[in-house]
Amino acid sequence: MKKLLAALLAALIPASALPAASFADDPEVAAFVAEMRDRHGFDADWLQLRFARLGPNESVLRAIRPAAVPELQRSWERYRARFLNERRIAAGIRFWQQHAATLKRAAVLYGVPEEIIVAIIGVETEYGQNTGRFGVMQALSTLAFRYPPRAPFFRGELEQFLLLARENGIDPLVLKGSYAGAIGIPQFMPGSQRRYAVDFDGDGRVDLTQSAADAIGSVASFLAQHGWQAGGGVAVPVRVAADPAPLLALGIKPERPLAELIAGGVETDADPATAGALIDLVTPDKETEYWVGFQNFYVITRYNRSSFYAMAVFQLAEAIRDGRRAL
Repeated sequence: MKKLLAALLAALIPASALPAASFADDPEVAAFVAEMRDRHGFDADWLQLRFARLGPNESVLRAIRPAAVPELQRSWERYRARFLNERRIAAGIRFWQQHAATLKRAAVLYGVPEEIIVAIIGVETEYGQNTGRFGVMQALSTLAFRYPPRAPFFRGELEQFLLLARENGIDPLVLKGSYAGAIGIPQFMPGSQRRYAVDFDGDGRVDLTQSAADAIGSVASFLAQHGWQAGGGVAVPVRVAADPAPLLALGIKPERPLAELIAGGVETDADPATAGALIDLVTPDKETEYWVGFQNFYVITRYNRSSFYAMAVFQLAEAIRDGRRAL
């Protein structure tokens, strides 16, 4: 088999076309190829040839690693400014106007407000303008085989990506996406695309790279399947009159009624029977903002597991909604 593969490589891929450090001789990649053959019926030689054309991408590894300076890792003020600005709000209003009927249909079908769908697409790719420049297979391979902290997750996503490409008749070397392997207008990871994406334009296939309708429907589908509560709130600002640490330690999943948070020092007029979780939005050298997040806030964090992300989506959604109403 090795001799056959070497012959195929020599015949099909000139030495000058191979990356300086290829995945071709990596034993972990060889084991993965064997698994894909045995589990999903992939042609091992075909798949190995594609890995031979790829090598680790150092830009991907730099992007995935946490910031070297701890104080740069969390700043709500800096994070918020990236997404809540006049350009992104104005573009969101235009996107809503352009796709109003599709957004309305998604909101009715899935119970997710139009502004939330628009805001997620706005935060992810600025309404499809920045969908990523990395080869998805290379990015996922780099993280699956060169980034031990999350290798199992990315190995699973690489598996899902190869299945996705095969199902859609696409060469896996062609698709571009983010440094983490997210794809298309809504930046779905391959596993999420296979599980939650929908053909919302009715053309018989799911296309998140070109179809705004499929992107809109898929975002709404994702949120609905993760427990979005139609008509429910997202978050409210609060004051905290006691040490917030015990309440923050409970996590961001709203599993306790607000009455318990109020007893712990949270000051709010929201319904005490509603389940909520205390959220801290930290900015170095500034006063921390505290909010209570409800079920829908938690659902947004299933898209990106960050309270900063969920709050940016929520606030951008409100700004876009208010801007559209003011027209």
